[in-house]
Amino acid sequence: MNVMLAQTWMYLAVPMVMYACERLTRALRSSVRPVKILKVAVYPGNVLSLHFSKPQGFRYKSGQYIFVNCAAVSPFQWHPFSITSAPQDDYVSVHIRTLGDWTRELKNVFSKVCRPPTEGKSGLLRAEYDRDVGAMSNPSFPKVLIDGPYGAPAQDYKQYDIVLLVGLGIGATPMISIIKDIINNMKRLEGDVESGNPGDASTSASFRTRRAYFYWVTREQGSFEWFRGVMDEIAESDKKSVIELHNYCTSVYEDGDARSALIAMLQSLNHAKNGVDIVSGTRVKTHFARPNWRNVYKRIALNHREQRVGVFYCGAPVLTKELRDLAQDFSRKTNTKFEFHKENF
Repeated sequence: MNVMLAQTWMYLAVPMVMYACERLTRALRSSVRPVKILKVAVYPGNVLSLHFSKPQGFRYKSGQYIFVNCAAVSPFQWHPFSITSAPQDDYVSVHIRTLGDWTRELKNVFSKVCRPPTEGKSGLLRAEYDRDVGAMSNPSFPKVLIDGPYGAPAQDYKQYDIVLLVGLGIGATPMISIIKDIINNMKRLEGDVESGNPGDASTSASFRTRRAYFYWVTREQGSFEWFRGVMDEIAESDKKSVIELHNYCTSVYEDGDARSALIAMLQSLNHAKNGVDIVSGTRVKTHFARPNWRNVYKRIALNHREQRVGVFYCGAPVLTKELRDLAQDFSRKTNTKFEFHKENF
C-alpha cells in the first residue's frame, strides 16, 4: 500500500509543480492587465462579442491573440481568443463562440447585463458603457483581465504583397483584424502621398500588402451578423478594391442548383436595387455551398504571376490538408509561389 502511495505521488508531483509554476509565472507577468468593458453583444450562433478599453502601452499585431480571464466564471481559468480589432483602434475586441462550459458560462454572465438592441443596432442582446452618464446608470459588467498579446502565424501577413485569407466559421476572427489593418494602412499611405509627407519609413517598409482575397465560409446565415459592421465599412471605404470579400453559406444549395435559383434571383435584385445582400445583410454578396478552392488558387495564380502569395487559414483542421496541398501543387505547376500558414482550433 505504501509503495502504491509513493508511486502515486511521483506521478502527481510533476504536473502539480508545472501547474504551480505556470500560475506563478502568469501572476508575475507584467502583461496581465485589468480592462474596462466598453461594449457587449450576443449574436446568433452563440457568439459573444466583448470590446475592452485599450490598456496604456498595449501594442499588438493583427492576427495575434490574448488570454481572457473572468473571475465571475472562474478565477483561475484563462482562455485564448483571437483579437478582432485592428491595432489602430482605440479599443480591443474579441468574438467568443460558445463551445464549452467556460465559454457557455461567460456568455450567461454577460447576457444578464444585456438588453435587446435598439433599432439600427446589431445582435440579439447588447450593453454599452456610456461615458456621459454616471456609474450608477451604466451596466455593472463582470471584471475581466487580459494577458498578451501572443504571436500567431497570421501576424506575418505583411511580408506578402498578395494574401489569401480563409476563415472557417469563428476562424474568421483573426482575418477580420487583418483586413481592417490593411485598409487602415492603405489609408495612411495614401494620406502621406497626397499630403507630400513621406510618413513613417518603418511602417511603409514593413507593410507590403497590396491585394487581399478574403473567403469566409460558414454554415449558418446568422453568422454574418457577427461582423456585419466591419464588412460594410470595408466595402464602403475600399475605393481601390484592395480587398476582395467572399462570403459562403454552406447550408444553402450550391450555386446553379435549381432549388437555389429563386434565392439567387431575389438576392441579385435586392443587391442591385439597395446594395445589400439579403442573405448576409451586408454589402458583400453571399455565395452558396463551399468554394471551389482549385479555381480560387487558379485565378490568383493567373492574376499574380511571378509573385509570392501568403495563404493564411484559421479554423477546424478539416480544410488544412486541401488548402496546403493546393498551395504546393500550384507552386510547382505555375510561376506563382503560394506559402501556406494555418491556425487550427
